[in-house]
Amino acid sequence: MAVIECKNVVLSYENTVVARNLSFTVNEGDFLCIVGENGSGKSTLVKAILGLKSVTGGELTFGDGVTGRQIGYLPQQTTAQKDFPASVFEVVLSGCLSEKKGLFYSKDNKRTAIDNMKKLEIEPLKNRCYRELSGGQQQRVLLARALCAAKKLLLLDEPVAGLDPVVTADFYALIEKINREFGMTVVMVSHDLLYAASHASHILHMRRDGAFFATAEDYRKSDIFGTFKGGA
Repeated sequence: MAVIECKNVVLSYENTVVARNLSFTVNEGDFLCIVGENGSGKSTLVKAILGLKSVTGGELTFGDGVTGRQIGYLPQQTTAQKDFPASVFEVVLSGCLSEKKGLFYSKDNKRTAIDNMKKLEIEPLKNRCYRELSGGQQQRVLLARALCAAKKLLLLDEPVAGLDPVVTADFYALIEKINREFGMTVVMVSHDLLYAASHASHILHMRRDGAFFATAEDYRKSDIFGTFKGGA
C-alpha cells in the first residue's frame, strides 16, 4: 500500500524551480534513500512531505491513513539543539506532543516514550541531561523522539552528519532495525551514495536536470550510479 505518491511534482525555492517532473512511490515497509547533488531540491522535497511547503505543480499525496502529524521527523542537528538543557526522557516525550491532550502528557504518552527508549537501548540514560551526552547518544535520543511521533513514516534528513565512522555504522544499523524489525517505513536524505545503494530498498537520485527513481538493485545497474559512484 502506498504511503507517499509523487506525480510529476515541481518544487520551487524562493521562486526558482529546483526540481521538476518528480515522480515516485513509497510503499509500506520501504526504505527509500534520497540522494543527489546540492541544490537538487532534496531539502525542499522534505519540507513538502512535512507539509511545510506547497508543491508548485503536480501532486504529492499520502495513503494508508498518513497525515503530517503522524510523520516522525529527525532533522539535521544544529548547535543549539546539541546544548538543549532537558533530560533525555523530556526530550523523547516531547515527540508525543501531537498526541498530548490538555496541559499534561498522559500515561500512554509516557509509556510510548519509555518503549521507544528501550527499543533504542537508551532507557538507562533516562534522567541524564541531554546536552551532556555524546553526539551518538544525542542522535539516539532524537531518533527515539521521532519514533514517538511516527505512526506510519519516519523521515530522516542527513541523520549521521558530524558523527564519526563507528557511530555512523551503529546508527545506520539502528535505522535498518527500525525498518525491518519494527516495520516502519523510512525515507532518508543522505550524501552517502554507497551506503544508500547497498542498504536501501529504493533510491531517488535527484539532479538539477531531473530525477531517477528505482529499486536499489536497478539503481546499482544504472548509468547514473556508475557516473556518481566514482565521486562518492
